[in-house]
Parts: sequence; C-alpha cells; structure tokens
Amino acid sequence: MRLSRFEEIEAWKAARQLTNDVYQATAATAFNQDHALLRQMRAAAVSTMANIAEGFDSASSIEFARFLKISRRSATELQSHLYVCIDRGYLDQPSFERLYAGCNRIKQLVEGFLRYLEGAQRRTSIVERRTSS
Repeated sequence: MRLSRFEEIEAWKAARQLTNDVYQATAATAFNQDHALLRQMRAAAVSTMANIAEGFDSASSIEFARFLKISRRSATELQSHLYVCIDRGYLDQPSFERLYAGCNRIKQLVEGFLRYLEGAQRRTSIVERRTSS
C-alpha cells in the first residue's frame, strides 16, 4: 500500500465525517447550557482526525503508530463524552448510537492500519537482517 496524501487514509476520511457529525450534533440548543462539554467533544473529534494526518508526516512507522494510537484514544474520549450527552438529555438515543458507532469505525480502521504498520516493520527488519548477513 502506497499513500501519497493523508487524505487517502480511510481512517482519516471516517474521522473527518465524524468531526462534521459532532459539530452538527453539538450545534443543537441543548448544548448552549454546557459549553465546556461542547468544546471537549469538538476537540476530541478534531484530535482524532488531526493525529492521523500529523502521523502521516512522521519520520518513521513507529512515530506514525504513536500518532494513530493518540487518535484512537481521542475517539474513545469522545465516546465517553457521548455518555454525558445521553445522560443529560443533550442527544437522543439514535444520535448517540450513530456517533458512538462512528467512533468504533475509526478505531477499527486505526487498528487495521496499526497492524499493517507492524507488519511492514517486521518485513523491513527481516530484509535488513538478510542484507546485513
């Protein structure tokens, strides 16, 4: 797999969609009474997306994996915030489920990408050992 731009990464595309969904959901008047939660949710969504992009320009697969793991944690943080939203009545159940599922989708895509990077590292290590022998 050869990617030339972060915009080609499926996890980034899903995170972009989730970020738009979070902004739309938090534009509801229910969030007018809880600006701190609104800011935290938006920041977690943006962090999910931005860390994938930032990691893409890393100098190594190890560094890229570190950013992907941060992205995954931001998606988990957003899922936790969603529980506050449902408990406070800021979101209805279908909206909660849609946003929660969006987070899960990103986490699955990130996990797949992490597995790919780990495999690429192993393949590189094997080739380096063979050529140095």
